[in-house]
Amino acid sequence: MADPTPVIDDLRAESEELDRLTAELTPAQWALPTPAPGWTLAHQIAHLAWTDRSALLAVTDADAFQALVEKALTAPGSFVDQGAEEGARLAPAELLAGWREGRDALDRALRAAPPGSRFPWYGPPMSAASMATARLMETWAHGLDIAEALGVVRPPGDRLRHVARLGVRTRDFAHTVHGLTPPADEFRVELTAPSGEVWTYGPEDAPQRVTGPVLDFCLLVTQRAHRTDLALTAVGPDADRWLDIAQAFAGPPGTGRPPKGAPA
Repeated sequence: MADPTPVIDDLRAESEELDRLTAELTPAQWALPTPAPGWTLAHQIAHLAWTDRSALLAVTDADAFQALVEKALTAPGSFVDQGAEEGARLAPAELLAGWREGRDALDRALRAAPPGSRFPWYGPPMSAASMATARLMETWAHGLDIAEALGVVRPPGDRLRHVARLGVRTRDFAHTVHGLTPPADEFRVELTAPSGEVWTYGPEDAPQRVTGPVLDFCLLVTQRAHRTDLALTAVGPDADRWLDIAQAFAGPPGTGRPPKGAPA
């Protein structure tokens, strides 16, 4: 059984890095638009805070989390935006304090979870390591939106290993939420890390393959960039289709981002 501590540590580091980026923002900066249509910087942090609270319920109070899921099912297309909108109306100091409190509580709960625990979620149930990985993926992705709005470049690092692994593991889920039957066979995925190391997933002799930079793969599965703007190569029709629908996040399919240069 994998020790979840390393990914929980990386989640904390990813969150603290984003915290440093937002801690001293002015009210005008909190209102800046981000690449997500209709979302300001405040919406981005409010969404992270809301999702951390949801994850905390999943880990500590399954009944309360189930009630949250039932509420979400009454408005499946808008409940995420509603949570972000509510938080975005808070004063920046209150929003930051709530985000910090929630993520610290989740950190403690994940570390205290008994080995082998499984927690409900909006997709398949998760282990402590999987929950931390999903939170790291979201924190990284929404942090990209915030950085872009601020004109800040965040260099990729080895924490992307977790995002890439999640992107590979959610291949079948991405097919299912699109109403498609997942491919029967595994793919080979070979991704070049920022260090130049190649991270590999799946059988070495698999005929269907995906290759390219790990950053590009992570941008794809978090739907932060359009496939045509990324240096990813697919071999085989099923692998090619996957790159059109890939998503590492739970919930319904996202709309993704338009290609660069597309009309607004």
